[in-house]
Amino acid sequence: MTAGAPPQPGPQQPGPQQPGRQQAGPQQAGRQQPGTEVFEYAVIRVVPRVERGEAINVGVIVYSQQFRYLCARVELDTGRLLALDPRADLDAVRGGLRAFGKACTEGPLAGRRLGERFRWLTAPRSTVVQPGPVHSGLTADPAAELTHLFDTLVLP
Repeated sequence: MTAGAPPQPGPQQPGPQQPGRQQAGPQQAGRQQPGTEVFEYAVIRVVPRVERGEAINVGVIVYSQQFRYLCARVELDTGRLLALDPRADLDAVRGGLRAFGKACTEGPLAGRRLGERFRWLTAPRSTVVQPGPVHSGLTADPAAELTHLFDTLVLP
């Protein structure tokens, strides 16, 4: 499941552009690496028994302020989860993961700026579905980063 936020014009965000694409602007003048911007990401984990701290990586959320991009990709490997906890409530976990993905585009956070949504989604919590620590990097294509990170950090 992949959930992403389309660009949203607002007081802090200029007019429309496609996610993953940067509009040329005066801030790019004199730049050594055009199109390379900071992005942030966090791994989404399922911790079936919080008291034990064992987790499996099930997704990634990527945010880039410059590209006005916020997207989560989530995939639950039930076999891996049940290996950690054979009594895991799969329906509850799936519900938590759907809610996490939808929060990128829908619900009470939809009216907030993308950075606020990302901060809310990556705030530490002690629930079965948890974000890992926030990391950063440079990218010219946050959608490609999402795919790369998901393939590297989530898939077996």
